[in-house]
Amino acid sequence: MQDPDHGPFAQRSRQVVGLPAQIVASALGGLVGMQVLRLGGVPGMAAEWAVASAGFVALSALILGQMRRAYPHARIGGCNAVTLLRAAIVCALIAPLLAGHAAGWTVAAAALAALALDGVDGWLARRSGLVSDFGARFDMEVDAAFALVLALHVWLGTALGPQVLLLGLARYGFVAAAALLPWLRAPLPQRFRRKLICVLQIAALIGLQTPVLTGGAAMVLAWAALAAVICSFAVDIRWLWRRRA
Repeated sequence: MQDPDHGPFAQRSRQVVGLPAQIVASALGGLVGMQVLRLGGVPGMAAEWAVASAGFVALSALILGQMRRAYPHARIGGCNAVTLLRAAIVCALIAPLLAGHAAGWTVAAAALAALALDGVDGWLARRSGLVSDFGARFDMEVDAAFALVLALHVWLGTALGPQVLLLGLARYGFVAAAALLPWLRAPLPQRFRRKLICVLQIAALIGLQTPVLTGGAAMVLAWAALAAVICSFAVDIRWLWRRRA
């Protein structure tokens, strides 16, 4: 008979017990980071920051539920903690939107901090042996939400029209199409191109937050970034189409 204190069942039990405490600790760190951003000048009133903080707490609870079902490791590691911190920054950027203070230098600075952390989580996952499909998906969904929030800032806080929202909705458009076309749900091979285009997309959206880029220059940057994103999706869709059988 297998020793109940050892083996896969014991390991899974320890994982389920340990993950909630680790997520709570990481979420508290994220909330502290949100307060630092608030005190650092990211605009928003108390009610808006309360909504953003509540959204982050709800997101942390969702992540915990997903990790308990699909995460294969017994500790979240620095990699997922960094991704959760990036998610906290994204939630923090919702507060100025709700308060009617879209775009600007402070939003760009906070977004730049989140972009700087992008890639750190993947490096930490590889270094600590905590690479997982869950971690990759978590990172991708935070990137998608980040792009959408930044696109909303550009739309509401600059002279660019609602077409800039396409930069934040591209990923969600693909997901909606996949809900109707099962062949789009097939796994894609890893490609550095996707990460590069994502970084360029976010960097362009951050640049568009500032008053430095206005008029024609802002329009050219927005459309160039959108063209790169569309081309990247087109390459993946073509790959999936050719292998749909």
